Amino acid sequence: MTTENKLKVQLVRSPIGTKESHRATVRGLGLRGVNSTSQLEDTPAVRGMINKISYLVKIV
Repeated sequence: MTTENKLKVQLVRSPIGTKESHRATVRGLGLRGVNSTSQLEDTPAVRGMINKISYLVKIV
């Protein structure tokens, strides 16, 4: 697995006040507090999760 197959995702907004399913998606991506980052495999499932909460995260 090379870094080309990885995505680095950073939580830039708090999930407080969002839908429960969106908070669960944030946790599922391994993100905890604001500005925390997680390095994930670039799969369609992960892309879908990022797309669902795109207003909370950014790809670094």
